[in-house]
Amino acid sequence: MTPLLRCLLLVLIGFFSNLQGAVPVFRAGAHAVDIAPLSFPVRVNAMFTERSASEVTDPLLAKALALDDGTTRLVLCVVDTCMIPRDLIDQAKANASKATGIPTERMLVSATHTHSAPASMGCLGSRVDPGYAAFLPARLAAGIVGAIERLAPARIGWAQADDWEHTFNRRWIRRPDKLLSDPFGQLNVRANMHPGHQSPDAIGPSGPVDPQLSVLAVQRIDGKPLALLANYSQHYYGSPLLSSDYYGRFAQHVATMLGADKAFVGLMSQGTSGDQMWMDYGAPKHEIGYDAYAKEIAERVAEMVRGIQWQNSAPLQMAERKIELGYRTPNEQRLDWARGMALKLSNKLPQSQAEIYALEAIYLHDRPRTELKVQALRIGELGIAALPNEVFALTGLKLKAQSPFPSTFNIELANGAEGYIPPPEQHHLGGYTTWPARTAGLETNAEPKIVETLLGLLELVAGKPRRPLLELHGPYAVGVLAAKPSAYWRLNEMSGPTAYDATGANRNATYENGVAFFLPGVGSGTGISPKPQLTPSKFSGLGQINRAAHFAGGRLRGNVPIGQNHSVELWLWNGLPTGIRAVTGLVFARGEGQSDSLGITGRKGARPGHLYFDNGAGQTFVGKSELALKEWHQVVLVRAGRKVTVHLDGNANPEISGEAELTVQGQPLYFGGDADPASRFEGRLDEIAVFDRALSAAEVTAHWLSAGLSEQRASAATERSNEAKQVLSAASNGIFTLKSAVY
Repeated sequence: MTPLLRCLLLVLIGFFSNLQGAVPVFRAGAHAVDIAPLSFPVRVNAMFTERSASEVTDPLLAKALALDDGTTRLVLCVVDTCMIPRDLIDQAKANASKATGIPTERMLVSATHTHSAPASMGCLGSRVDPGYAAFLPARLAAGIVGAIERLAPARIGWAQADDWEHTFNRRWIRRPDKLLSDPFGQLNVRANMHPGHQSPDAIGPSGPVDPQLSVLAVQRIDGKPLALLANYSQHYYGSPLLSSDYYGRFAQHVATMLGADKAFVGLMSQGTSGDQMWMDYGAPKHEIGYDAYAKEIAERVAEMVRGIQWQNSAPLQMAERKIELGYRTPNEQRLDWARGMALKLSNKLPQSQAEIYALEAIYLHDRPRTELKVQALRIGELGIAALPNEVFALTGLKLKAQSPFPSTFNIELANGAEGYIPPPEQHHLGGYTTWPARTAGLETNAEPKIVETLLGLLELVAGKPRRPLLELHGPYAVGVLAAKPSAYWRLNEMSGPTAYDATGANRNATYENGVAFFLPGVGSGTGISPKPQLTPSKFSGLGQINRAAHFAGGRLRGNVPIGQNHSVELWLWNGLPTGIRAVTGLVFARGEGQSDSLGITGRKGARPGHLYFDNGAGQTFVGKSELALKEWHQVVLVRAGRKVTVHLDGNANPEISGEAELTVQGQPLYFGGDADPASRFEGRLDEIAVFDRALSAAEVTAHWLSAGLSEQRASAATERSNEAKQVLSAASNGIFTLKSAVY
C-alpha cells in the first residue's frame, strides 16, 4: 500500500469513527396550513341543533410541530375544529406517513374544540358537512409533511404554572328540590352544566379544577422562537362563525409578545376540560371577550417561555394502544320510543332534546361497540397523555398525580372523538355530559379503564413505574392521629367506593352512589373569585391541597366498634338553605334509624339552621348557634355514657349538652344521612375521626387551634374591613363605582 493510500485510509477511518461517536442533533420543525372551507355555506356543529356559516371571522388552521432527537421522530398536529372522527384522522396520518416514512403511531392529531368551525363530523342535531370532511384529511397531511420538511437544529424546553383565574368547573350540583328532567322525561338531573351565576338552585361544583397551564417550546439555534405548544383545561370561550375561538387569537398574541417572525407557529391544545369553562358560576358574571381572554393567557405563557432553561436535546419516545369499549345502548322500551320519534321526524332535522336523543339512541343501538386509540409521549422529562375524549378535570388530575414524569400534561380530543367520559360516580348525578349519545355514550366504567391504560403507556415511555398516590398529613391531621382515633377518614380520595382509614388500622369506609370527589376541603379556599386559588393548609403536608367529598344524596358507611363512651369529630360545609326541608340535613347517624343522630334543623324546628342531637327515642337537643351557609365548621359529638355534648368550632363551652339514653349499639356508622333520603346531607364533609373514648373539651379546642382557621378568619375579617374602608373613602371623594358596572 502506498503512503498516499495509507493516509487516505486513516482519514476515512477517523471520519467514520467520529461519525459513530457524534451526539445526534436535536431538530424541530413547524408548519401551519389553512383549513378554511373553499365553498359556502358550511354546516357547523357543537350545539344541540345545526347551524350554518357563510364567512370566516378568524383564520382556521391545522398546525403541526415535528420533533427529532436523531433516533425518534414524532409529530403533534392541532386542528382548529370542534371534533374530528377517528377515520378522518387515520386517513390524514396514512397520507402523511406515505409522504414522510414516519409511522402513524408517531403522529398525534387533536382538535382545539372551537365551537365555531365547520362540521367535520355529525353529533346531536348537527350533520357532518360532507364536502368539508372530504377536504380536511389532505390539509392535515400537508401540515404534518410541512413540519417534517422544515426540521432544523433547535433547542427545546417546557414549563408549567397554575392559572386559577381563567378556568372553573362549569358542572354544578343542584339542590334536591330543583332537579331537572333528562331528554327521556325522567326527573333525575342532580348535576348539570351552566347553572347561571350565583344561582340559588345550585349548591356547588361537582368536581375540581385543573388550573395548570403548560407550554412546550422550541427555538432556533440563534435563539429566535420557532414554535410552542400550550395546553390548558378550558373548554372554549365563544366566538362568531367561523372562528378558531381564543386558540387562534392566543397564537397571534403570544407571537407578538415573544417578538417572533412570520415563520413562528403557536399551538394551543385542549386539556382535560369536559367540565371546565371560563365562567365562574360562584361569582357575578364577568365577560371580557375571547380576544382579551386569549391575550391574558398569552401573557402568562410568554412569561413562562422567558423563564425556560433551554436544552440542546431531549430523548423522544411515543407509544400507542387501542381499547375496545361498549356504548350504553337503549333498552327495548327506549328503543321503541326512539324509533317512533324518528318515524315522526321523517327527513326533518331534530330540534328538541327529545328528538335529538331519540336519534342518538338508535345510533348507539346500531353501533354498540367502539375502539379508542390512546397515546403517551416522552419529551425529555416531560410526559404527555393523549386521549380521544372530553374527559373531566378530575381524570386529568389522576393522570398527572400518578405519572412517572415530573411534568405531565394531557391532550384530549386526540386521534378521534368519543364524547364525554365522566368518572363513574358522575353518572349517578346525571346531566348533559352523561346522556347516552355519540357525545357521551361510552360505558360507565370507561374512565378508569382509560386512566389505567394511559398510566401503563406513560410507564412504558418513561421506563419507570408510576408514582403512588400519597396522603400527607399537616399539623391538624397529625394532632388527630396523635389522639388515637379508632378510624380517621380524611376524604381526599379521587375516586370511590373506598374511603381509606389514615390510622393504619384498615377500618376503611365505603362511599355510596351520590357522592362527588376531590372538591376543595376545609382550609383550602373556596375556588371562587375574587380569590379562586386553592392553597395548602394545616390539614395536609408538603404543598398538598386538602380535599373533601361532596354529598348529594349518597352517604359514607363505616363499621367501627365503639361503646357507650365515644366521640365523632368532623368538618361540615352545608350547601342547602335551612328553610327548604323539615330537616336540612342529617350529618351523622348510628345505624339506619332509632338511634343517635346529629343533624341540622330545618323548617320543622323553631330554630332552623342549628345543630341538633336526637337519640332516636324522643330525646332531642338543639344547639345555640345558627350555622353559616357554605362555610366550614368543626363539629365534635362526645358521648360519655348518658352524657351528650356537642362542640362547635373548637369552643370548650358545648353547643349542646344534655343526658340521653344510648338506645342502640353496634350498628354501622353513617355520615350524610340515615335510611330516609329526604333528610340526606347536602354539602361537603371532611376529616371524619371516630374515637372509642370521650374527648375532653381541651382536646377539642386543641384540634381546632391546630387547623389554623382562627388566623384565617381573622385575616379575612381584617381584609373585609379594609375593603369597606376603601369603598367608604372612594364614596366620600365622589369616585365610587359599583363593581357591577364593569362586569
